[in-house]
Amino acid sequence: MEKTLEQISSLCKRRGFIFPSSEIYGGLNGFWDYGPMGAELKRNIRDAWWRFTVQWRDDVVGLDATIIMNPRIWEASGHVGGFADPMVDCKDCKKRHRADQLCEEQGLKLVRDGKAWKLPEGCKCTACGSANLTEPREFNLMFKTYVGPVEDDSSVAYLRPETAQAIFAQFLNIVPTSRKAVPFGVAQSGKSFRNEINPRNYTFRSREFEQMELEFFIRPDEAVELICGHVATLADNPDLSGDPQEDWGWEVWHRYWVEQRLKWYRLAGLPEQDLHLYWQKKDELAHYARACVDIEYAFPFGVQELEGIAARSDFDLTQHQKHSGKSMEVMDDRLRLACAAKSDEEKAEFKAKVVADWTARGKDAAAAEAFCDGLFQGRYVPHVIEPSAGTDRLALALLCNAYDEEKLVDSKGKEDVRTVLRFSPSLAPVKVAVLPLVKNKPELREKARELYRSLRRRWKCAWDETGAIGRRYRRQDEIGTPFCVTVDFDTLGEEHPELKDTVTLRFRDSMEQVRVPISELAAKIDASMEL
Repeated sequence: MEKTLEQISSLCKRRGFIFPSSEIYGGLNGFWDYGPMGAELKRNIRDAWWRFTVQWRDDVVGLDATIIMNPRIWEASGHVGGFADPMVDCKDCKKRHRADQLCEEQGLKLVRDGKAWKLPEGCKCTACGSANLTEPREFNLMFKTYVGPVEDDSSVAYLRPETAQAIFAQFLNIVPTSRKAVPFGVAQSGKSFRNEINPRNYTFRSREFEQMELEFFIRPDEAVELICGHVATLADNPDLSGDPQEDWGWEVWHRYWVEQRLKWYRLAGLPEQDLHLYWQKKDELAHYARACVDIEYAFPFGVQELEGIAARSDFDLTQHQKHSGKSMEVMDDRLRLACAAKSDEEKAEFKAKVVADWTARGKDAAAAEAFCDGLFQGRYVPHVIEPSAGTDRLALALLCNAYDEEKLVDSKGKEDVRTVLRFSPSLAPVKVAVLPLVKNKPELREKARELYRSLRRRWKCAWDETGAIGRRYRRQDEIGTPFCVTVDFDTLGEEHPELKDTVTLRFRDSMEQVRVPISELAAKIDASMEL
């Protein structure tokens, strides 16, 4: 069916998924609150991501860092000086636009002339149609605040625009305490803040949002070559579905994480045909990036990014090493032993090759020699692959994908429309609804309450005893509850003793109803959970 953002946002408001922030005071643009159902959905997303990324792996650990950190971190990362979007104002209607988005909406491309941005000919305000626009100017996206009682330059701090930098800043503490050796990763999820010029598309582009990020540290290709004698590339057709191999270079690691992230989205229930890969072109890459691919999803408002997976070289750790004065090098015993077994001639030949390669790429020959000398001692600054996903964007994608309006015809030929959210059972906000057929029969109601108390120890459950049973089923369909359990007169065995202690289990997607013994109910539900 054709879906619109209006249909989905209306359901989200009506069923407690998402509310405009501060609504009783007129709201605040770019900020959203998650209601009872939305809070459960986001928690399930975070938990499922954590299981897949951290719990189910031996080579990833976690971090939970503060939102406000020493501002020098953002100077080192480049956010203070360069984390900006180009902004233009319409001189007639006073509407403010992000320049690149304004051009994109009109099929045009924003042009960079040296350090300045230039609007192409024909670009107009999409609000009023005027071409009377200001020149683009850069607008830093970080929220500024102050730490302590005095608001001056010495107390300036920022709300973090990403979670990743804390991982780099804590790298020297994580390595010894986690007892992990490269290659290994550090994962973190949490709030981030960006003062977006033009928040839009519901929760897709907001000023406060959540990220799920992984920094996976790998050996430089030169270290891999010294250890293995070669570096595996994609041309070697490595098996990316199996365990990572020691000879993998950055190119293979990057593709491996792209495949891992695609696997995760498929497990979360997003159809493969709605997922797209966009490989950034050379002129679109950050200056330090070797490659970056965006995993995109076909939203009702167009194909947009869910996650970026970047090969960021050693840029981040090197920047923090430079600005903090603390060495970010690791000691790699495997590399040290491999180099100890090599002759001086082999090392000299290797160094000459590295220097030639670096200088051909415009890098400093002396830096290449110092890098090789460190390798020969077993030392280097790790490189990193960074999969960075938006929790809110995934929640919106899952809502868009799950939303369905199904036409039904009853036995009398009467047509009806059933609205249903077809979430993957493991991500559904409520897993099981327990429904007593009637509420005015004490022994039946108590039997249902006993079952409800038992099931809620394992899953998030709902209790609903109000209204006709069909109406209650529809309410659960609209919040995506995959299983409804009805406790009825047969559960008590009054007329059919053979059905005593059985219940009716209804499946959301097929609306099929089966009779199940209470003793087998949990196992049957559990078998239908994924992720």
